[in-house]
Amino acid sequence: MKQLNFVVCGAGQRGEGVTKGVLCGLDDVRIVGISDPYKDKAEKLAGIVEEKTGFRPEVYTDSTAMVEALKPDVAYVATSWESHTEVAVMAMEHGVAVAMEVGGAHSEEECRSLVETWEKTRVPFMFMENCCFNRDELFALSLARNGIFGDVVYCHGAYGHDLRKEVAYGDINRHYRLKHYSTRNCENYPTHELGPICRLLNINRGNRMVSLVSRSSKALGLHAYVQDKPELEYLKDREFAQGDVVETLITCENGELISLRLDTTLPRTYSRELTVCGTKGRYNQDSNSVFRDGDKETFDIIKGAEWYFNNAPQYYDKYLPDFWRNITEEQKQKGHGGMDYFEFLNFVNALRDGKEMPIDVYDAAAWMAITYLSEKSLAMGGAVVEVPDFTGGAYKTRTPKDVIELPVVEK
Repeated sequence: MKQLNFVVCGAGQRGEGVTKGVLCGLDDVRIVGISDPYKDKAEKLAGIVEEKTGFRPEVYTDSTAMVEALKPDVAYVATSWESHTEVAVMAMEHGVAVAMEVGGAHSEEECRSLVETWEKTRVPFMFMENCCFNRDELFALSLARNGIFGDVVYCHGAYGHDLRKEVAYGDINRHYRLKHYSTRNCENYPTHELGPICRLLNINRGNRMVSLVSRSSKALGLHAYVQDKPELEYLKDREFAQGDVVETLITCENGELISLRLDTTLPRTYSRELTVCGTKGRYNQDSNSVFRDGDKETFDIIKGAEWYFNNAPQYYDKYLPDFWRNITEEQKQKGHGGMDYFEFLNFVNALRDGKEMPIDVYDAAAWMAITYLSEKSLAMGGAVVEVPDFTGGAYKTRTPKDVIELPVVEK
């Protein structure tokens, strides 16, 4: 089997985590170069790779120089949000396959440049939305494909994650999020929740997002967080632009409604809140539960419905994909409970076999676009904004395709 030479563009938190947790353990993958504007970060990651694999990658501060010098097979793009597309476009123009990390787009032009470059070069490209490979999201997708929900009419998802420390210490830790939260108000990180929903609703494959409207709360979470921290004295009077909670409603051509929630600057536990509602049933990620029409006719409102919570495992044998039914403890350790490993395994296999990528450039453009579209809606007081069709009408005839083969259960 041919060895695949990877370069890693971006040695920050995500780049480092994936490199040491996943890429170093993939068969016939060699990391030959690492770039980061902060050379010490690239040097640190190169040392980790050498310790794990016995081979030390070359270090660069510029991704273009690295790609031109090393001529790799794959560029893993884990740079800052604002430079993802620029680096991915550069790599494709050099004939290098791209695995691009997630984030929101700043403009329609950014999304179109990604699509147009791929259409011109046809260089393999995959958008690395790991939540599309997670157990819960694939389980919900499998239930939908097997008709458990009937006709799906509504889906909800969230990025609920207390990021106050990560954002507030951005200057100190050289992390880009602080700049965004200081100057922009938008749904800045939509794809973890939106990606799996779009696959379930066949967005870009017979269906598309037509319009959205966003509303935002005031921004007080970060201001309150920095008040008692001497090292953050310079932030105490800053007026942060990013609302603490941003809600976005998306209308689909086939009539479904999607709701998204960004909630990252208030005290909370982590959740993506995946909810799927249909004419025959629903799934709720937070309660890990499946409710089917006729399961229970009545409830005791006072006592609740204890039977319902965490009942999803009873459906796993039939509807959970093989990988998640048979996952090993070693695989669980390879990034976010195993979904990072599963994601990159599918990317590498598709690349080797010359197959269509599980998450393509049209998905990337459509999902990333929600960021700048929500920013536009908020700037206009919550006005309705049209969502572009980046497929140029091809979505009407594109065949639905899931990221992996799902169980098919006889009715």
